[in-house]
Amino acid sequence: MDTKKKVFWSLFSILLAGLTIWAVFSQSEGISVSELIESAKAGDKKWLICAVICVLLYIWLEGVALCSILKGAGYKRNHFKGLLYSTSDIYFSAITPSATGGQPASAYFMIADGIPAGVATASLILNLMMYTISIVVLGIISVFINYRLFFDFRPLSKFLIIAGFIILTLFSLFFLSFLRRGDKAFDVVTRFVRFLHRKHIIHRLEPRLEKIEKTRIEYTECSEIISGKKSTLFKAFIWNFLQRTSQIAIPMFIYLMLGGQVQKAVSIFAAQCLITIGFNCVPVPGAMGIADYLMVDGFSSIVGREQAFTIDMMSRGLSFYICVALSGIITLLGYIIIRRRRANK
Repeated sequence: MDTKKKVFWSLFSILLAGLTIWAVFSQSEGISVSELIESAKAGDKKWLICAVICVLLYIWLEGVALCSILKGAGYKRNHFKGLLYSTSDIYFSAITPSATGGQPASAYFMIADGIPAGVATASLILNLMMYTISIVVLGIISVFINYRLFFDFRPLSKFLIIAGFIILTLFSLFFLSFLRRGDKAFDVVTRFVRFLHRKHIIHRLEPRLEKIEKTRIEYTECSEIISGKKSTLFKAFIWNFLQRTSQIAIPMFIYLMLGGQVQKAVSIFAAQCLITIGFNCVPVPGAMGIADYLMVDGFSSIVGREQAFTIDMMSRGLSFYICVALSGIITLLGYIIIRRRRANK
């Protein structure tokens, strides 16, 4: 992993997070951190516990999904290693534009655990495909729950939701195509490496080509095995669906903790499904700022603007800021352990 890039994006994300929190508080008509803490203390603790459990499930279930896929490919790994694959993906996805750092970071830990690079690549592509499909499916479910919610959003929010639905659907089709015919991408990589060699930018061509070919063979074999196992595909979808549901349910439980009504809580869940589609198409680290805008916009028509700000700040505090911080700590500890093991060999 490029350490300098990771440090840069970590610092940039901290700055962006600070600006986002300041912007939300400045628009929230006097809501302060102390008021949020008091609201949490006075709220129904069982719903707060449910929200915290959802955060932990969100982290844990991605690891379960990846381990399930790897097991289907013939590489059984325990769920504690899966937790490291998950936290590295969550942390680096949150601090890089368009979540570009998540999958490479997760692949790093998989390869460190002895999983071939091609197998890691195919597994991560399948998981990302199921992750994307789950968001689309939840968006469709939200329409059946309350189709009128979409029309309560502002024009910009409607545009982001429609764009997100189209982009995520296209991504799902792309991932499916890449999973089945991804070996062609290795031909592109091979031609590019040959070009760099001709321009004397890189040297020692043959070892590089051998490594690419080895990865291509591993990838092809793994994708064929996974694609032929419907049970593996089904399990991957279910685990990803549950993971997305656990995260999307957090604002609903925060609303119930604040004394909300069950009927409106269901509408909060449905609105959050659409909100998740909307901010997933924006290339901003962690969708910071965009997610908050959509949440306040979507929740205001259900519970009013002031409570919408409260739900946004408390649920984002749990589902994003605390979740990312926890994932970062676990990832750092895992990285230190791996480095020490290598140093002792």
